[in-house]
Amino acid sequence: MGCSFSGLNSLYDAVNGSGDVWINQNRFRVVRQLGEGGFAFVYLVKEVVADGGGSLASKKFIDSSHVSDDGIYAMKKVIIQSEEQLELVKQEISVSTLFSHPNLLPLLDHGIIPVKDTKDGTRSHEAYLLFPVHLDGTLLDLSKDMQSKKEFFSTTVVLQIFRQLCAGLKHMHSFDPSYAHNDVKPGNVLITQRKGQPPLAILMDFGSARPSRKEIRSRSEALQLQEWASEHCSALFRAPELWDCPSHIDIDERTDIWSLGCTLYAIMYGVSPFEYALGESGGSLQLAVMNAQLKWPSGPSPPYPEPLHQFVVWMLQPHPAVRPNIDDIIFHVDKLILKYS
Repeated sequence: MGCSFSGLNSLYDAVNGSGDVWINQNRFRVVRQLGEGGFAFVYLVKEVVADGGGSLASKKFIDSSHVSDDGIYAMKKVIIQSEEQLELVKQEISVSTLFSHPNLLPLLDHGIIPVKDTKDGTRSHEAYLLFPVHLDGTLLDLSKDMQSKKEFFSTTVVLQIFRQLCAGLKHMHSFDPSYAHNDVKPGNVLITQRKGQPPLAILMDFGSARPSRKEIRSRSEALQLQEWASEHCSALFRAPELWDCPSHIDIDERTDIWSLGCTLYAIMYGVSPFEYALGESGGSLQLAVMNAQLKWPSGPSPPYPEPLHQFVVWMLQPHPAVRPNIDDIIFHVDKLILKYS
């Protein structure tokens, strides 16, 4: 689709107060709000197609499999109040348009418009990002619901969900240059329940995605990376090298493998493997992560097989140089699926 921001027109229909939004030449009616966080709001919207007008389905750059039969989509609205925020949104859009994979959430269309002058004379903006909708919510939502009922996924379903996340990440890691997602976690995994089939898992939110490989050769570079990670990588799923970065290290996509291991643990038990440290008197999340101090909570009966625990431990190696890569992970998870399905 490219990433041109000129000529984009994404305006509220102020005449009738209907809450209609235009993203380029396509009109959408806001049905209800789905969620919010920070400066972003997510809405359920329905496309409004006038007689003789073109619909989203008519756009050549859109994969037909992503077009909704009933015109229902998810729209993310971002309030932008600084040039830095504007650049971050542009970067998210640019990165999102790179990927095309069934386990990565596609960006269907977007618009960025200036809305008013701020007190310091700069323009503020609003961004509108359009996605396919998945109304069953996130893996985090599902895990919380299951926890409240003291339910657990079966070993087979755990592996099926995890295998799909691996497939999406492999697509990102296979680019040249390789891209890291940098915020793999249950809250960024959409789940769609399918009758007679395993749940569909889709990795979303590429606001933190960047080329994965970075050479750190000074203390100042290490501190810059740590500061960036503290803002963009969720603490409970953040790799040790992003907590306390050495002054001489090669960072690569294996930061995602750590987060993937934490996410597998969370698929099994509903929590991050290091969340316990937050509830302990004198506990330190950073120390628990740096030392990979795992604790296994009570789970289903019978418990998850020991090879699944060992698989998690394999990904949660504190030293990134000995951590497996995504191809290693996929080879191993496929063996586990054959063994336990």
